[in-house]
Amino acid sequence: MAKHDMTWDEQVEKQSMDARGVAVDIRGVNKRFTTLEGNEVTALHDINLTINKHDFICVVGRSGCGKTTLLNMLSGFEKPSDGEVVADGRVIDGPSPRRGVVFQKPPLYPWLTVRGNVEFGMRMQGVASRERKEIAERYLEMVGLKDAGDRRPYELSGGMQQRAQIARVLACDPDLILMDEPYGALDALTRERLQNELLRIWFEKRKTVFFITHSVDEAIFLATRVIVMSAHPGTVKMDIPISIPRDPADPDNMDKVRADPRFAELRDMITAAIYEQDDQDE
Repeated sequence: MAKHDMTWDEQVEKQSMDARGVAVDIRGVNKRFTTLEGNEVTALHDINLTINKHDFICVVGRSGCGKTTLLNMLSGFEKPSDGEVVADGRVIDGPSPRRGVVFQKPPLYPWLTVRGNVEFGMRMQGVASRERKEIAERYLEMVGLKDAGDRRPYELSGGMQQRAQIARVLACDPDLILMDEPYGALDALTRERLQNELLRIWFEKRKTVFFITHSVDEAIFLATRVIVMSAHPGTVKMDIPISIPRDPADPDNMDKVRADPRFAELRDMITAAIYEQDDQDE
């Protein structure tokens, strides 16, 4: 049976049988900041988390629980105060092309065409002109922007700009894709379309994804595991495997996922876990 003909459960089972290895190991991480008044604030406390290769991790939690801080340490933009973050056996001590970041607001260069933006990272990596043009075309087609390559970013809708950013990240072939609420500013219809598109790309490319969201529904729909963080300071409260079958090639994929009885059960459990601490503090 071809890989793309497998059911969701068969693909998950095959992944577990494969020697996937560990993509990222977060060990005893604390992160402290000093305020302008000189006070020390603990943003993250004793974070221990293993991310396997090909995992699609979604992280949810209240605002201020340290989700973006954790992503910044995975990307190498920040360093932990204590502990270490290890990727492929090496401590992360700075940014790397092996880790691509997709931001909520696409940082596209306005003076470049969409194709030029997708090629930019490859140009910085020294990829030959002909090869990077071929790769750019491949990923523009993958994200549905095949006919938009000669347009400028300001000529695109918000959803199209986000797809262009995703194409640019994928074109550099990172091992780990970090996504910080990439669909948070989009309208509901565009957001749902891009969720299914991202799931399709993940099915095809099998990259490791670390995805931050405030939407519990989005997390359940996309993830193989949902990480629930508590706040003040941020800690890993729950690590929940998601086994609902998904098929991004099915036009009714999202409706079928939501109709699965497990979807509502997971949504209630995760939502309760997010707000439980607030109820205890009142």
